[in-house]
Amino acid sequence: MLNVQLQNELSPVNTGNDAVSPKALVVIPVYNHVQSLRKVVEGLLDGGYPVLVVDDGSTDGCLDAISDLPVESHRLPVNIGKGGAILAGAALARSAGYQAIITIDADGQHDPGEAGKLLEAAAADWPSIVIGARNMATLNVPRSSIFGRDFSNFWVRLECGQSLPDTQSGYRLYPVELLCGVRFASRRYTFEIEALVKGSWSGLPILSVPVSVYYPPGDSRISHFHKFRDNLRLSCLHTWLVTRSLLPWPHRRLFKKEAARLPSIIHPVLFFKALSREHSSAGELAAAVWVGVFIGAMPIIPFGIAAIIYATHKLHLNKMAGVAASNVCCAPFVPFLCIELGHYLIYGRFWYDFNRQTLVNEIHFRLWEWLLGALIIGPLLGAAMGLITYFLVRSFRSWKNGLTAATEE
Repeated sequence: MLNVQLQNELSPVNTGNDAVSPKALVVIPVYNHVQSLRKVVEGLLDGGYPVLVVDDGSTDGCLDAISDLPVESHRLPVNIGKGGAILAGAALARSAGYQAIITIDADGQHDPGEAGKLLEAAAADWPSIVIGARNMATLNVPRSSIFGRDFSNFWVRLECGQSLPDTQSGYRLYPVELLCGVRFASRRYTFEIEALVKGSWSGLPILSVPVSVYYPPGDSRISHFHKFRDNLRLSCLHTWLVTRSLLPWPHRRLFKKEAARLPSIIHPVLFFKALSREHSSAGELAAAVWVGVFIGAMPIIPFGIAAIIYATHKLHLNKMAGVAASNVCCAPFVPFLCIELGHYLIYGRFWYDFNRQTLVNEIHFRLWEWLLGALIIGPLLGAAMGLITYFLVRSFRSWKNGLTAATEE
């Protein structure tokens, strides 16, 4: 149990617009960061924040480095992962009456003085998750970190429909009710991605505020990221989250926030205009084209459009782009190619006998060959069309922006 003094140290913050920030506890999950932990804690104490350090089974005696500071600490007997440490901190925060926790990495990457930015953003739209989006245009940022951030942003966008600039930042504000009320499968590096997606599914808006970041030179950087093991965990998590996104039963909503809605179908011009503008970045349109072509190549002609609309809706992609792209697969060309490829894969030769027997009486064989070929041609053709769409949209918008700028001058 957190002591009473720390419970009362952080009073609600007035942001100047009649919004009051939630009562928050700063939680620092730490694992073998003895060299940097004290500086992070001192920076938070200078800002007047109550601090809880959760030691995730460290072996370097990091808690001894802050034993003389007025902070609470909780030690886990074995290393269970960053997610497990955050959840332990959230449980302690709830028992002490806090509404939110702010998580900050113990490696000194984040500026403790910027915690107030997260609180102000939360006050303007509470309850919500707030991410400190790192400015990666700084020294010593590994290329792998930039790629990992962009890769993660893309998949989170598909899974929950929110375009976020930095889904891998550890500088965050969470409602305690979310962390204590939702079941999470992850306990390690992947937890923070799962928390964002399930937070969105639970009805929370996810906000981002810009924050600075510091990466020390490579030789002095401490990282516990395991490239193979943690990337495998991420791949498995995203596979499950995308699959769950496509399943028809609704997500459990802990927070009842009103979502933006399309105009009614009884106003068809406004309705289709909104549909065409929905999820219309170059990447989103390219992904919608891929889905439309892939599904359009499958032997499900009576249900193809319905399947595309369902998939693009669940993956938060542009429905009209997906349906339009599926026309590339109209008979006879793409279906014929799929059947020929499927026939070759099964029998080792192409199909040449076009007669009543092979076209009508053996239609079930042709459908099986069509499906087998579509599983190869559909993704490849979809990828080609998606890339063309991406570069065409980028080029057109660059030209349009240049023309607008020239006109204004």
